[in-house]
Amino acid sequence: MPQLSQRAYSMPASPIRKLAPYADRAKEAGRKVYHLNIGQPDIPTPQTMLNYFRNLSLKVIAYSPSGGLWEYREKLTEYYRRFDIALSKEDILVTTGGSEAIIFAMMVTMNPGDEIIIPEPFYTNYNGFAVEAGVRVVPVTCRAEDGFRLPSIEKIREKITERTRAILICNPNNPTGYVYSWEELEQLRQLVADHDLFLIADEVYREFVYDDATFHSALHLKGIEERVVVVDSVSKRYSACGARVGCLVSRNRELLEAALKLGQARLSPPTLEQLAAMAAIDTPESYIQQAREEYRRRRDVVFQALQQVPGVVGLKPKGAFYTIVGLPVDDAEKFCIWMLESFHDQNETVMLAPASGFYATPGLGKREVRIAFVLNVQAMQRAMALLQKALREYPGRL
Repeated sequence: MPQLSQRAYSMPASPIRKLAPYADRAKEAGRKVYHLNIGQPDIPTPQTMLNYFRNLSLKVIAYSPSGGLWEYREKLTEYYRRFDIALSKEDILVTTGGSEAIIFAMMVTMNPGDEIIIPEPFYTNYNGFAVEAGVRVVPVTCRAEDGFRLPSIEKIREKITERTRAILICNPNNPTGYVYSWEELEQLRQLVADHDLFLIADEVYREFVYDDATFHSALHLKGIEERVVVVDSVSKRYSACGARVGCLVSRNRELLEAALKLGQARLSPPTLEQLAAMAAIDTPESYIQQAREEYRRRRDVVFQALQQVPGVVGLKPKGAFYTIVGLPVDDAEKFCIWMLESFHDQNETVMLAPASGFYATPGLGKREVRIAFVLNVQAMQRAMALLQKALREYPGRL
């Protein structure tokens, strides 16, 4: 039997999904599982988007251009103007989800063996995308005791080597919910200018900021316009994760021309979903406002419950709809598996994502989980009551 590639063996399993077989078995046993492990909101997709599918009159579902439908890209420039971001359609490449946008960004800015600096904890699939692109993730650790803000720029500068090509941030952050300040973005602007790097910014949660937080886009930074690459997606904005429409945004035309060749190799992003996403741009602002308020209520449910459990450590996030929480357990992954295999109350249990997979530094996140507050308030209240009970009963509680 011939061996598989080194890439096949190096590709990490997603901590968000790798416990799915345990959840499947719990469901087969008749248990209800509250999924707080994955960023799949239950907020309805807007009618503007759904109506496109309901009223579909196309006779042929044809390929779109490899860079995306020009009319959709033109419509996206209207969307970005709402955030005081001036673009032309030539600054936008449509991708098959935000995931493909990140892979394209890595592949056109780095060679195999190059390095990318990423603040951790980070969206776990960045690890997998880096393996696909053949690049090495260099983590810079952000700690809960510091509010998950960036460490000093000098600490980040120490990570830069002759192989460093880019810095990647997620803002607002998945999995911590941290929202970068303008001062932090300015410091990163100076850093990438000083060291001739790209700044890749995953901004798919820009709509979802709470309390006194303000979102600032990397596209607002001056003097490094051709170094900035922004990743975006309709998945979270319109609760349309299955649509698989994202985009790569940059004022660097050479970069986008290179990414377009990757796009040509996969032919085209999905045609129907682009047309539906174009219709979704006309969604009333009230939809986003209501979604933002709903996520804030869900967040508050989570933290009201967590505050009642001794030994739990967590910070109320200012953005996105996730939080990293330290639990008083010996091992978070064992605890998550135990909840699915051995724990239930009235035939109900909870699925969480162990946080170790959101770090690149070995050993970090061992007693942490990511909680996604993606279910309605009543479901979140029940899920948190189950988590409280599970923590009381878990044999490996510290």
